[in-house]
Amino acid sequence: MIDFIIAKMHDTRFLTMMFASVAAIATVITLAMPLLSPNMLNKRMRSVALEREKIRQRERERLAREKDKVALRQSPKQYMQRAVERLNLTKWLAQESAREKLVQAGYRGHAPYIAFLFFRMVTPLALFLFAAFYVFVVLELDQPAAVKIGVCLAAAYGGMQVPYVFLKNRIAKRQLSIKRAFPDALDLLLICCESGMSIEAAFKRVSEEIGSQSIPLAEELTLTTAELSYLPDRKMAYDNLARRTDIDGVKSVCMALQQSERYGTPLAQTLRVMSQENRDLRMTEAEKKANTPTQTHRADDPVLPAGAVRGDPGTRGDPRDGGPIATERRSAGEKQATGKPGSGYEPVDGVSGERR
Repeated sequence: MIDFIIAKMHDTRFLTMMFASVAAIATVITLAMPLLSPNMLNKRMRSVALEREKIRQRERERLAREKDKVALRQSPKQYMQRAVERLNLTKWLAQESAREKLVQAGYRGHAPYIAFLFFRMVTPLALFLFAAFYVFVVLELDQPAAVKIGVCLAAAYGGMQVPYVFLKNRIAKRQLSIKRAFPDALDLLLICCESGMSIEAAFKRVSEEIGSQSIPLAEELTLTTAELSYLPDRKMAYDNLARRTDIDGVKSVCMALQQSERYGTPLAQTLRVMSQENRDLRMTEAEKKANTPTQTHRADDPVLPAGAVRGDPGTRGDPRDGGPIATERRSAGEKQATGKPGSGYEPVDGVSGERR
């Protein structure tokens, strides 16, 4: 058997016939393959149609979710709008200062103004009714009716001031956040300007970076960037920034930027000086707060004599002041100067403030 196979492998005629048959079979398969393969076009079109329906359904759900999100410019509530329009509160309670306070508190647009007018009408009525119920029904004061009515009117007046107090608190918190982050924002603005950026690009970049420290400052810088782009006069953008923040440091920086653009002074030098001034101002405020007395005087504390200051509580002085009495550490000269060893007080010169 093996000899027969070896003989056929050496037979030229057999090999030629075998290769010719293989080639003929391959040719037939190649020509018949398109006819035998199934039509995949319909199947692919059906899969594409199904995928399109899935995408359309997903987009519809996304749009439905976006409708529930809060828009950048909110529309006023319908019941508030109707109450303000029917009672004509815009004429009786509207004030131009209220709009500025709302902007400084971070409430922009027409909706916060309508809500402010609505609550300025509702809170006095609510507090008046509550005070009347509490005074006449719950408390049952043994006072004349005029006194009770006066208490109710005082509660109504307090209700009129509640919206203003709320705005003042919001403005104070917003200004505190801006003051803490403004020197760092000036440093970033200085770096951006020294690197060759325009003031608009610098404001935009700083607003992106400073958001982690102060969101209100990032909002104000972003709004200023937009105003610098579309307002006809750049001075208006800086004035609006100073008016919205109402901070002395921001006002001085806005004025310096206006003068820099008007007279052509170097912007980097201006920002460097303003940054240092804002840091000095913040340090001054911190020192002023640290020097403010926060502890009340105890009844058993000795009264300081004229021209005397309290000694260091860590080395000598009264134990109530946080330090032990260490009379053995005091020198003989100190004992002679004070006259009372361990008293914790040292006389000083009333004019120069130096120790005698």
